[in-house]
Amino acid sequence: MVLVSAIGALLDGANIHHLVLDQNMSIIEGSLGILPRRILVHEDDALEARQILTDAGLSHELRGDD
Repeated sequence: MVLVSAIGALLDGANIHHLVLDQNMSIIEGSLGILPRRILVHEDDALEARQILTDAGLSHELRGDD
């Protein structure tokens, strides 16, 4: 939850619109981590968002570029 907030703040600071998925499902399942939250950005912003997260030391949290 803290990581999602931190990433959201980084993206907000760069004016990159993002969407947090599965936020409500994580609450329903009791925050056991079974349904992790995901953050999506528009494909036009993907490279910049990846660079921001890499610069922040969060590249290990990035999903493969598929």
